[in-house]
Amino acid sequence: MTPDDVVFLGQHALLITLVTAAPMLLSGMVVGLIISVFQSVTQIQEITLTFVPKIIMVMVAFVLFLPWMISTILGFVQPLLSNIGAWVD
Repeated sequence: MTPDDVVFLGQHALLITLVTAAPMLLSGMVVGLIISVFQSVTQIQEITLTFVPKIIMVMVAFVLFLPWMISTILGFVQPLLSNIGAWVD
């Protein structure tokens, strides 16, 4: 395995990680932004108000996107494991 192969695998693994985590991260960010605007408008500065909706939305996004995330991760891992003989010298 050459250093170029290692760099390629590392870059691809990081990209897959970022892409599969994006739906949960974005949903939490959007809910946080909406709640922050609501808190600013209503002058309610309760810090715990943001946690429960964010946690619920991240869990909902996880459940909704889980099949897609699994297929994306498997699309990366299956060719890697099937050609492991070529990667390991």
